[in-house]
Amino acid sequence: MTLEEQFDLIAREYDAGRRKFIACFDDFYDRTTTLVAACFPAPERILDLGAGTGLLSRYYLRHFPRAEYVLVDAAPGMLQVARERFAGLANFRFLVGDYTRTLPEGPFDWMVSALSIHHLEPERKAALFRAIHAALPPGGVFINYDQFCAATPEWSQRMDAVWTAELERSGLSPVELERWRERRKLDRECSPDAEITLLKASGFAPVECWYRCGKFAVIVACRPEVTTVREGE
Repeated sequence: MTLEEQFDLIAREYDAGRRKFIACFDDFYDRTTTLVAACFPAPERILDLGAGTGLLSRYYLRHFPRAEYVLVDAAPGMLQVARERFAGLANFRFLVGDYTRTLPEGPFDWMVSALSIHHLEPERKAALFRAIHAALPPGGVFINYDQFCAATPEWSQRMDAVWTAELERSGLSPVELERWRERRKLDRECSPDAEITLLKASGFAPVECWYRCGKFAVIVACRPEVTTVREGE
């Protein structure tokens, strides 16, 4: 079963289970978004990459109700839930497609993503970051809410063991746990530091991890306002 098929299978249950899968849910989604929203000028257009059910865009809508939102996802079932969530709002548009191949046509002031990019192999992730950087305007912002491994295999094993134990105590059903184990086979996590290195190599500056709790972190990257020309170029 492909990744898209697995997420379509759980589309209706997805949001309800997030708090069980993410113990730091409120800090990860709500408080971090509030911090980001307070630190940058209000965007006019936001692109949500791998938007799923629209959970992340829901939090941004609270801060930027007048912005235009484009939500793209490869799983039609997940995106249908997002269509229903934002039904009646004229400032929302929904696209079924693979954003890792082609980004939707902009311009966009911000691009955001939650729990999607960690499924990509390093080469595809690096190519995506280059595409995002190229598509954003000077001063544009990219915010990635994602799932990460630790800096070493040993620490990652310890962190994964703690997370697994938490989920087994969380009240998730055996079916939900089995689906999670199947989805985990498709994860291609890196550490926050490794992702920051990729983003900087793509031209973003500054880049920082604004939140971290266990497996979950939020990285904020800006396209510089002014491009520095190196001597001799």
